[in-house]
Amino acid sequence: MSYNTFGHIFRTTTWGESHGPALGATVDGVPPGVPLTPEMIQVWLDKRKPGQNKNTTQRNEPDAVKILSGVFEDTTTGTSIQLMIENTDQRSKDYGNIAQTFRPGHADLAYHQKYGLRDYRGGGRSSARETAARVASGGVAREVLKQVAPGIEIKGYMVQMGEKTIDRDRFDWATIDQNDFWCPDAAAAQEWEDYLGWLRKDDHNSVGAIIEVVARNVPAGIGAPVYAKLDTDLAAAMMSINAVKGVEIGEGMNAAALTGRDNADEIFYENGEICYGSNHAGGILGGISTGQDVVVRFAVKPTSSILSPRRSILMDGSPTEVVTKGRHDPCVGIRAVPVGEAMAACVILDHILLDRAQTGGVRGQIG
Repeated sequence: MSYNTFGHIFRTTTWGESHGPALGATVDGVPPGVPLTPEMIQVWLDKRKPGQNKNTTQRNEPDAVKILSGVFEDTTTGTSIQLMIENTDQRSKDYGNIAQTFRPGHADLAYHQKYGLRDYRGGGRSSARETAARVASGGVAREVLKQVAPGIEIKGYMVQMGEKTIDRDRFDWATIDQNDFWCPDAAAAQEWEDYLGWLRKDDHNSVGAIIEVVARNVPAGIGAPVYAKLDTDLAAAMMSINAVKGVEIGEGMNAAALTGRDNADEIFYENGEICYGSNHAGGILGGISTGQDVVVRFAVKPTSSILSPRRSILMDGSPTEVVTKGRHDPCVGIRAVPVGEAMAACVILDHILLDRAQTGGVRGQIG
């Protein structure tokens, strides 16, 4: 069985392939009465679409979203919302020479071993183009969040490219939208620009990245203790993004290097509010949000489509050497930033709706 759906109450089913006529999402569980237009969703798709600068793939897709159902007079009806994004600039001929070849680092061989066939035109469902549908669904989630939890802000940014990291002492929220890398460190962004240019043009190579997503003003008390933990679903959502190979919540792997005294976020009650001395937990304890910023990071592997030759095999098992031509991202992490934001929006909305169904918003009181 091929699973194409995620979410519990707010549920998204994505469909379509990289080189098919269109792709999209069916979004269910949206409450009625939420203002929604294609333009509200498009602003997020525009952050992700290819061909916007020299540091991303030059495939020229407008990624124009159409709403086919579930909205009447620019307002959600409570029924399923069908979103469609047409493919207009696919070049399937670029992949004709690999119809019998398995590309190293791609899902080609794994798909063939599972299904006995594969769509070699850009990878089919394994292509990062599938993430456009997720971003469209995330756009819907953001509009619902404005109604049910209007204070929530979700922002993603790149904190590492290859071995090059940001300096957190130079972290500036205002800088994130002012460079090609969604980088909060202007000096690092310039260094990355020079590095990626050399990597792409001279070294014929690609590089990985780490993206951090922060959700601010998430209410305390969403999530569940065991099998529907907020961090469980966030981790699964990020891990499901194409090319992601690792996910961390809060301190993440670095927590293993801390002592209990260092890692425990001390709690205070001041002026009628609960406060914390730190946020090593990433805003989630026992699977339930604490009211602090929810912090998740994910690592994206280097783009496997490169001009440097790599050894592989043909369909008949004979050896070959692969050079992948076409239009590809030298660092797919750049366009993964809005995808991570979208997945966070979908998961957080889903858990708010789950909590509303179970507790009705009732909370334990302090003081």
